[in-house]
Amino acid sequence: MNASIRKFLKEEDGVTALEYGLLAAVVAGILIVVARKELGDFFTTLFTRLQAIATTATT
Repeated sequence: MNASIRKFLKEEDGVTALEYGLLAAVVAGILIVVARKELGDFFTTLFTRLQAIATTATT
């Protein structure tokens, strides 16, 4: 039993995926903080254009 617990604790598979996930979350957070206004303007413009396209397509 102790040997299997030690083996589990020493196992490092999957750690890399977790590290990449944390890194991606940190980078996304930094981008949101730094470029808040630009991202807001971008998405406002994007959704306004998409709404116009959808309105045109349905009429």
